[in-house]
Amino acid sequence: MVFTNERFNAKIGDMFRSIAIVTIITAIAVAINGQQRPLITDDVDIVPQGAIEIGAGVEFLQNAKFPLSGLTGDLTRVGDIRIRSGFASNVELQIEGTIQNFLAINTQLTPSPIPLNISGNSTNDFDDIIVSTKIKLHSETGRTPGIGLKFGFQMPNTDQARGIGTNQINIFTKFLVQKKFGQRAGRAPWVNVYGNVGLGIMTAPLERFTQNDVLLYGLAGIFRINDRINLVSEVNGRVNTRGGPAPLGTESVGQFRVGGQIRASGLRFDTAAVFGLTKFSPRTGVIFGVTYQTPAIFTPAK
Repeated sequence: MVFTNERFNAKIGDMFRSIAIVTIITAIAVAINGQQRPLITDDVDIVPQGAIEIGAGVEFLQNAKFPLSGLTGDLTRVGDIRIRSGFASNVELQIEGTIQNFLAINTQLTPSPIPLNISGNSTNDFDDIIVSTKIKLHSETGRTPGIGLKFGFQMPNTDQARGIGTNQINIFTKFLVQKKFGQRAGRAPWVNVYGNVGLGIMTAPLERFTQNDVLLYGLAGIFRINDRINLVSEVNGRVNTRGGPAPLGTESVGQFRVGGQIRASGLRFDTAAVFGLTKFSPRTGVIFGVTYQTPAIFTPAK
């Protein structure tokens, strides 16, 4: 990747300062059993009351596509942060987003569907932040799965002129189902399978008073090899429900991920390979991340 302008170099400096701040926060934060990096499908498990989970990672995605701006290229996502906190025995607050996205541009439509503010062959931008709440509706039993509900919204933090984000407000709701197999007292289950299905309401960036209602889906599994190593895999994405082409910026996307988790030195390290499933998905990619775990640090108000 080539960085060719002063503004871009200045933002790199801002990025490293942001990473330093996040590193300090991570060092004092709590991470316990919640959504499992490197997967993005939600499980039903709730972070215990008063506990906080912070996971951080980096992603490298080849041939990423951005139909709204007409750009394609290799995308690097630095500081993929996931923060979760338990506010009740069955309620969890989540905040997710990436500190900086860097795109090495391979192709660009001329003219672009929207005005762009890009010089050289690369661009970068902050990510759209997602704020959501997860509620456990039914605890898993020996015969029945756990059931949950997640709802939230995506804030318009990006600058669409940078060519990566859409700078739109989107909302979503998902039902969650989870079942564990081979569970014994004091030990993790041998297999943890969970899935999501829901509705996303996405604003159409170029069409006034228009939205695209997309079907959200996800199916994931965590397979324990031993007390330190897990294998993980999932299929996750969204499907355009319109009979014709989706509005620009709301197209069908999907990924298949396969990887592993390793526990060492009080941390949970993760990695995964990514394979795109649709025309507008990245072709391939790789993910690395880490999660830190400590006891609970605050008492929720009652």
